[in-house]
Amino acid sequence: MKGVRISVKIKNMLYVSLGFLFLGLGIVGIILPLIPTTPLLLLASYFFVKGSKKFERWFKGTSIYKNHLEEFIKEKSMTRKKKITINLFADAMIAVAFIMADSTIVRVVLLLIIVYKYYYFITKIKTI
Repeated sequence: MKGVRISVKIKNMLYVSLGFLFLGLGIVGIILPLIPTTPLLLLASYFFVKGSKKFERWFKGTSIYKNHLEEFIKEKSMTRKKKITINLFADAMIAVAFIMADSTIVRVVLLLIIVYKYYYFITKIKTI
């Protein structure tokens, strides 16, 4: 049983560490408008939830969470500017992978990801 508890602790520490990593990147995104803040903070929130109730409560109490995520999580909505910024950043990252990929299958999958991403942003996330 000790081995199981230790591995759970290590897993939780990894989740919390990833939460802080994405929180840091999200903060950089607040300062540099080129980097999309919302998806990075969503990842931070996800990892804090998986890693520790204490860090989840702490993160949800921060002004960063309240200013950048709370509305999205409650209302499933975003401003048009946020949607465009996130999509353009994601498109740039996918374009790099597309250019570097030698496989036709990989390129088709990347194109399908782009199509689904736009479908999701247009139909599932309200614009405020």
